[in-house]
Amino acid sequence: MKRNLLKLTKLLILSILALIIVILFLKSLSSTSFTKDLFPSIQKPQQHEHPRVGRFFGRNRNLENKKIDWHDYEAIKKEESRTGTGEHGNSETLDPKENELKDKLYRQNGFNALLSDKISLNRSVPDIRHTGCRDKLYLSELPSVSVIVPFYNEHWSTLLRTVYSVLNRSPSDLLAEIILVDDCSQKQFLKKTLDDYIEENLPKVKIIHLPERGGLITARLAGAKAAFGDVLIFLDSHTEANVNWLPPLLEPIAEDYKTCVCPFIDVIAFDTFEYRAQDEGARGAFDWKFFYKRLPLTKEDLKHPTEPFPSPVMAGGLFGISSKFFWELGGYDPGLDIWGGEQYELSFKIWQCHGKMVDAPCSRVGHIYRGYAPFDNPRKGDFLTKNYKRVAEVWMDEYKEYLYEKNPKYKSVDPGDLTEQLKIRDKLKCKSFDWFMKEVAFDLMDKYPPVEPPNFASGAIQSLANPTFCVDTLSRGEKNKVGLYYCAMDKANPQATQNFALSWQRDIRIRHGEQCWDVSESGNSPVVLFGCHGMQGNQLFRYHLDTKMIQHVISNRCLDANVAKKEVFVSTCDNDNANQKWMFGSVNETALNNWITSGSKLVS
Repeated sequence: MKRNLLKLTKLLILSILALIIVILFLKSLSSTSFTKDLFPSIQKPQQHEHPRVGRFFGRNRNLENKKIDWHDYEAIKKEESRTGTGEHGNSETLDPKENELKDKLYRQNGFNALLSDKISLNRSVPDIRHTGCRDKLYLSELPSVSVIVPFYNEHWSTLLRTVYSVLNRSPSDLLAEIILVDDCSQKQFLKKTLDDYIEENLPKVKIIHLPERGGLITARLAGAKAAFGDVLIFLDSHTEANVNWLPPLLEPIAEDYKTCVCPFIDVIAFDTFEYRAQDEGARGAFDWKFFYKRLPLTKEDLKHPTEPFPSPVMAGGLFGISSKFFWELGGYDPGLDIWGGEQYELSFKIWQCHGKMVDAPCSRVGHIYRGYAPFDNPRKGDFLTKNYKRVAEVWMDEYKEYLYEKNPKYKSVDPGDLTEQLKIRDKLKCKSFDWFMKEVAFDLMDKYPPVEPPNFASGAIQSLANPTFCVDTLSRGEKNKVGLYYCAMDKANPQATQNFALSWQRDIRIRHGEQCWDVSESGNSPVVLFGCHGMQGNQLFRYHLDTKMIQHVISNRCLDANVAKKEVFVSTCDNDNANQKWMFGSVNETALNNWITSGSKLVS
């Protein structure tokens, strides 16, 4: 009996020892994927969903406020010596013999993809920064960066040129990674071919393939969740970073992690790939149809052309924000579908939840504005109105009613469950939209009032020299010239192609649209349709009742016509030139006779 008890005791002790050994052995292997797969119960508890944030911002930095010159002069010198198609952002054209292939690729991409393929992936771009940017120093300690580039069916050369421009013009010790997020593209070269190219040539680049198309917002969120840089920089997939673009984008964030920074966005022409400035700065805004608009810089901002300036609303596609602040804000609202409204949602959150947003003039990135959108939307139904209503219901308080008055269908749209977004606003003790409108977008109501003043004139614009003809868009759309066509019978309310308004904002626009007459300052320039910017300048026109002439104010030239060619243009004003005489279908004589005091404030 005693012998059996002793045996049992020994067996029990040996079993306990064996169990301890097994536990220690398993613990030593707990970090391996093999052990995790077989013994999930002994894995460490999952950390916060975004455990990588806060490494730069979690401790004191730049205590001595030391600043350095971040320019890579060797790289700049190499770029200056480059020659070839499209180098230095030069405009290029193709041999007419290639028109068939050019047109085919244009229909697929909305830009001249064949020309893009003939331009080096490493092409040089012109340094069009303000000259003061070239001497600026920036903090010696700056946060690391994850550049996130979502794409759908992007053309090979434009996508890779985006990547190479970032790699070539970013300090290597600041650039942690570039994350490409494939939103379930249909082009096969964006699958294994792209993966293999990246693996063989681009060690800092990672790619995520989404299993189904989720849209821009979903793709950006997927990239942000995978990123480990201190700062997230979002770029579109057809962009080119300019010289020393990164330090001026990062310094305001290094100084305050609750600052979001947008670069100046330059234009890469969709047809010639010319790289040029869009302008020298404006503040982002919106009107009450939720169209993106711009506000003029303040006098104080104009005094310091190389310094970041506050902007109420981002354009949407290109910006940097600390990962820490991005996730404190809850990232993008996951209830926003595909695209649209995300720039307003994030802008309002940043400002109302104790952050700020600035544009950095010394950080410039070129962007291809497509000639047209070649992709269908992946959702049926009006997802855009739903997105806008979600933003309005969560962030805009009583001001949302102005939006709803402009578009009554908002009233019947279900925005979905807003519980989590309202919780974020409550948790962060975010400010009211009234505060935003009065302190940040303080001039928006003057520039884009909910109830607009009457137009100066509207309807058809009829040639008095040849009354058969009226100015017409010729159904060509944006970035195309207007011309002459046979007048509609009803001059006050003609068909859409002839229905213009000399608006209270002092531009001539398609009456129920967002495209305006735009004229360069060179002689005998054509009249081209561009998006209305509301800042006067090259879109400022005046109609003189007494002379019946339409004056392009900034160039002091007048609307002229060549009836034989059915062309309109501006030329030196000549009261004796019958081709410069025009009649609107309807005129507001009171407003026209009080030009200075009527309408929007004249920009000096």
